[in-house]
Order: sequence, then C-alpha cells, then structure tokens
Amino acid sequence: MSENTNSKAENWFASWFDTPYYHILYKDRNYREAQIFMDNLTHYLNLPEHAKVLDLACGKGRHSIYLSQLGFDVLGVDLSPNSIAEAQKNENINLHFKVHDMRESLDEKFEGIFNLFTSFGYFENEADNLKTLVAIKESLSEYGFAVIDFMNVPFVIENLVAEEVKTVDGIDFHLKRHATDGYIIKEIDFEDKGQTYHFEERVRALTLDDFKAMMDEAGIYLLDIFGDYKLKKYHKNTSERLIMIFK
Repeated sequence: MSENTNSKAENWFASWFDTPYYHILYKDRNYREAQIFMDNLTHYLNLPEHAKVLDLACGKGRHSIYLSQLGFDVLGVDLSPNSIAEAQKNENINLHFKVHDMRESLDEKFEGIFNLFTSFGYFENEADNLKTLVAIKESLSEYGFAVIDFMNVPFVIENLVAEEVKTVDGIDFHLKRHATDGYIIKEIDFEDKGQTYHFEERVRALTLDDFKAMMDEAGIYLLDIFGDYKLKKYHKNTSERLIMIFK
C-alpha cells in the first residue's frame, strides 16, 4: 500500500512536518552547533535581559527552550499542531508555544525574531514570502531586530548530493535532491511497517538578491549579513549559510 501525503504541493510542509518520520530523519542534527549559533547571535544583537523573543517556525521547540535558558522571554510558534503539542510539554513562566501561521503578524511586539535553519521559502505563492517578511516587521518592537537564517543557494546548488540513503532507527530513507524551476527539492522515500511513503521538501531557491528585493518592498532595512554560525563574513560561492539581520 502506498501513501502520498503530499497531494497539495503548496501544503507539503503541513503534512511532512506533522509526521513522526520528519523528526526521525532529522534527529541527529547538530544541536551543539545550533546553540553556539544562538549564543553568538544574542551576543551580537546585544539583546537585553528578559527580552521578548519570537522563534518563528519553532518545530518541537528545542531552540526556543535554549533561548529561554539564556534568560529571554520566549514564544515559539509553528504551523504544526503535533510539534506544538510536543513543545508545550516544556512550557514555563518565560517559555510559551502556540500554533501560528508565520504569514500573520502577532499582537505582541518582540525585541528579537528568529527564523532559523531554513524555515522560510516554503510557500508556493511568491506573495506569501513577502507577507511573511511584512508580518515579521509588524511584530518587531521599535528597537527590535529580526534574523533569517537561510541556506546559501549558490553554495547548496554547487554541492548538491543528488542521491543518498540515510538509515535512522532502522528505516532506510532514500533521499534525492535537485534544483528545479526555482526550487531546491528533496524527495524522501522509505518503507515502514509494510507501508511505503513518499514526501517532498520544496524550498524556494532564494538568493541574497531575492531577499533584498523583497525586503525593499516590505520596507525592511537589511543591517548585516553573515555566512556561517560563527558569524563569519558572507561569501556568495563558499558560505554555507545566508544569515540576514534586519529591522
């Protein structure tokens, strides 16, 4: 029996991110590196103690939890109800989670808004990416800063691993990657308990110039650009990340 939970391309993230398999495939992500990144980022931004921070597209909230341990008042939001239900088990007086669509602004204002680890560019409709930027701007306090940490598309395309098999928890995930029609696409095929699954991750191949054009349209000021989690200078062809600080 075959199951394709990706019938609506524009909502692939609503189904894939809500499955347990998403979390199995990515469970070995380097969280120490992520924590060093957040240390570097919060120092660089010089966020005040107890600053209100929004973790946009927070998943199960691991980074929100760490940010709250650094002393910030954190709200983590994500479109996935399953992920948020998991994250809410960790709530405390300065850590909260809720289901929220990043295309909509929040009523509260934040000193820091973090959109980390390529959690942008999922939408099929180009206008939705702009809507997200506008929502971020509207949710920032007067002295707040926002951060988008995106893949560096020229580097990613140059170093794309076309096919690989990754085995996690006894499941063989067959991964295929390609750049097609302005998207970087990862196809994920696997079997579990006699059932075959197929998912796709589709992320818009947005370059720095694309972001600059959208930010201009949204009335956003791009303040700084970094190329890795140690906040080293951005180089178009060799940097692994495109980290943008704006307000």
